[in-house]
Amino acid sequence: MRFRSFNKAALLAATLVAVSFAQTAPPPDLDAWVARSMKTFEVPGISIAIVKDGKVVLAKGYGVRKLGEAALVDEHTDFGIASNSKAFTAAALAMLVDEGRISWDDQVQKALPSFQMYDPYVTREMRIRDLLCHRSGLGLGAGDLLFWPDTDVTRDQVVAALRFIRPQTSMRTRYAYNNLMFVVAGQVVAAVSGKSWDDFVRERIFAPLGMNDTRISMTSFKPGDNFATPHSRGWRLEGELRPIKGTQDVTWAAAAGIKSNAADMAKWIEMQLNHGLLDNGKRLFSEAAQREMWSPQIAIPVREASGPLAATTPNFHGYGLGWDLRDYRGHKVVSHGGALTGMVSSVTMIPDLKLGIVILTNQEETGAYSAILYHILDHYLGAPAADWIEAYHSSAMEQRARANAAEKKFEQSRAADSKPALALEKYAGEYTDAWYGKATLRLENGKLTMAMSRTPAMVGDLEHFQYDTFKVIWRDNTIPDAFVTFNIDYRGNISEMTMRPVSSLADFSFDYQDLLFRPARAAAARSAN
Repeated sequence: MRFRSFNKAALLAATLVAVSFAQTAPPPDLDAWVARSMKTFEVPGISIAIVKDGKVVLAKGYGVRKLGEAALVDEHTDFGIASNSKAFTAAALAMLVDEGRISWDDQVQKALPSFQMYDPYVTREMRIRDLLCHRSGLGLGAGDLLFWPDTDVTRDQVVAALRFIRPQTSMRTRYAYNNLMFVVAGQVVAAVSGKSWDDFVRERIFAPLGMNDTRISMTSFKPGDNFATPHSRGWRLEGELRPIKGTQDVTWAAAAGIKSNAADMAKWIEMQLNHGLLDNGKRLFSEAAQREMWSPQIAIPVREASGPLAATTPNFHGYGLGWDLRDYRGHKVVSHGGALTGMVSSVTMIPDLKLGIVILTNQEETGAYSAILYHILDHYLGAPAADWIEAYHSSAMEQRARANAAEKKFEQSRAADSKPALALEKYAGEYTDAWYGKATLRLENGKLTMAMSRTPAMVGDLEHFQYDTFKVIWRDNTIPDAFVTFNIDYRGNISEMTMRPVSSLADFSFDYQDLLFRPARAAAARSAN
């Protein structure tokens, strides 16, 4: 009898240990799952960190840093974390709030007297928290072409150009993802602290956390460093995968410029899950500051996913201060994604489970990290198994097919026999946009070319599309094609030149639609008057 009782106790203890292990350890098939995801989405290298119950239970690399080379990805391989940098900027401001040097609701002009939006009312009323939650009234990605792809503008020039960018909606009425305001937020950090955003983040965040391998901008690296190379198939995601040059990200560092790795990012999310508390008992920021960052500041319309992805549809969706907020299977999720040309990343936390996941990749297929993320989440939530790899791959193929079909249909509907109103040489010349600067059109060997003055990579060839609309095909195939339309006044002169993306596959950071070019002479005359 005693023997049987002992067996029951032993069995119960073994069961409790197994349950505890299952709740802490990563999915047992994770390596195979990552390998399949990498193959399906053609991702050369991935690095993953998982934090559970205050411990790093996984920090591991998979694949190679660069196609054609033998160097492997490990937990210390740096990737561009892109927009996951935004939470660091929010944390920097939270620290200044804790110190009483600013408040979340201070006017931006109090810290940056030169700050000016298009609308004087918005200029006066813009608060520090408004910079961090995509509710400024600017449109999706507005102003990104100031610094994306790499340009020669400074952060101060970006702030100065704001006054020329027209809003799309009233302030605080609608969510529209925007990088530009985080550049402003970084300048607020600099103005209030007396240090550059870069130095503040290095000294006050990276150093206390021991994020010793985390850098800012590609300019921090030298040959031989443990850094993943970005890869791209071109903006349509249909060409041959190849290594590409990484973006510098100096100007927009506060929005998307940090380079980090799984081991260092594990320290970041471990601190976040511990409400700002460090291992040594000191605080990076207060619990009150974190509650503010993790509280919705603006609602995001819920988009219902269908088919196999239906389970990812949240019941609520909002944006905090530098963080995306939603739910999954009844749990609050604090997360963010990041995308650069040739790299995408994901940071996800479920606070009530003390679970954090970081996934870094050197290819621009978001389906790869999404499929891995949901596989890990379902493991810890005890949810039914789902083939997320197939679901995200099928969804991506369907999206591309729809976009290409719409583009083809529009192409077929054009007035193919129409002619430009003017001789081609009449379209050549310099054009100026108030916030961006100059674009130059030249006639070379009977064809028009276009060069964007602040963006060295944006050189392209114009093909006639219909009437006075041309299509510019950039020589760098990571930059999406655009329509270029000329307005002709009653004198037969060009009064304006506007642009629009050709395809819905174009990343929103190519905000062609926000540009309004005028012939340089006309623009100069308008300014003089």
